[in-house]
Amino acid sequence: MNQWSQPAGRASAPTGQPPAQYPPAPGAYPTAPAPPPYQRAPISQVAPGSAAPASPAAAPASPPPSPAGQRRGWPGLVALILVGVLTLAVGFQTWQVHSVSEDLNRATDRLDELSQGQAYGGERMDALEDRAGELERIAGEVFDSEAVAAAVLPSVFMVVAGQFSGTAFAMGPSEDGGATNLFTNYHVIEETWERGDNRVTLQRTNQSYPAEIVDVEPGNDVAWLRTDSSFPGLSPASEDVRAGQPIIAVGAPQGLTDTVTSGVVSTPAQRLSDGSGPWIQFDAAINPGNSGGPVINSTQEVVGIATAKGRETEGIGFAVPIEVACDLFDIC
Repeated sequence: MNQWSQPAGRASAPTGQPPAQYPPAPGAYPTAPAPPPYQRAPISQVAPGSAAPASPAAAPASPPPSPAGQRRGWPGLVALILVGVLTLAVGFQTWQVHSVSEDLNRATDRLDELSQGQAYGGERMDALEDRAGELERIAGEVFDSEAVAAAVLPSVFMVVAGQFSGTAFAMGPSEDGGATNLFTNYHVIEETWERGDNRVTLQRTNQSYPAEIVDVEPGNDVAWLRTDSSFPGLSPASEDVRAGQPIIAVGAPQGLTDTVTSGVVSTPAQRLSDGSGPWIQFDAAINPGNSGGPVINSTQEVVGIATAKGRETEGIGFAVPIEVACDLFDIC
C-alpha cells in the first residue's frame, strides 16, 4: 500500500524512532499533514496492463512546447515558396524577353525586305509616273478631240460610187480655179472604175458635189479624186507616228456623215500575215463606210487613210500611212 492509499488518520512512525506524541508537545516538530482522503488514479492515467506513471518526484516533467516554438517553422516554408514563385516568374519573364527579341529580329528582317521591295517599287513607280507623264504630255499637250474634229470636219465627205459608199477628204491646197484634190480608198470606187466610169459624188450636210476619179493605186488601196468646188485641204503629219499617240478617225460609217471616234496608235508600222503593209494599227472604232477617211493627230494633221478593221474584232483598225499616198500622188 503506497502513501496515497493509507487510510486517513493513521501514520507509521519511522523505524527506531519513538512514537510521536499526540497531540505534539509545544515546540516539537510539526507532524506531517494528514494524508488526503482515499483517491483513485484517473482512468486516463493508469490503464490495465500498463506501467504506472512515474512519480512526479522521480522524473521531471518536460515543459510543454511553447506556441512560439511551434510557429518557428512556418516563415522558412513561406520563404521557400516565395523563392520558388520568384524563380518561376523570372524564368517566365526571361522566356518572354527571348521570345519578344526573336519577334523583333524577325520583324526587323521583314522590314528590311519590305524596304528593299519598297525601294524597287518606288523605282518602278517613278518609271510609271514618268511614262504616264509622257503619255499625258502627248495626249493632253494639246489634244482636244472636239477642237480637232471641228477643224477637220469641213474637209471630210461621204463619197458615193455606184452602189458603194465610203469617205474621202480634201488634201493639200486648192488648185488654180478653186479645184480641190481628195484621197479615198481604191476599194471604195473600184466597181465604178472597173466598169470604165470615173464619176462619183461627194456629199456633206445634205449637199452634193460632183467629182471625178483622177488616178488609182490598187496595190496600196489608194485613189485620187478631184472636184471643181473649193474646200479647205488637210496637211500630212510632219512627225513620225508613235505608239500611244492619240488620234481621231473621221468618216461616214453606214452613211452616217461627220462621225468621229477617238483612240491611240497601237503600232505605227504593222505588217499582216499575208505580207501586206506596213499599216498603221489603231484602236479607234471604225466600220464599213469609214474606208477612205482621215486618221488625224493632235495637231490636226493626217497620219493615215482608214482602210480596214480586223474581222470579228473590235478596236483593231488599219490605215495606209499618209506618206505612202503622198509619194504615189503629188497632191500633198
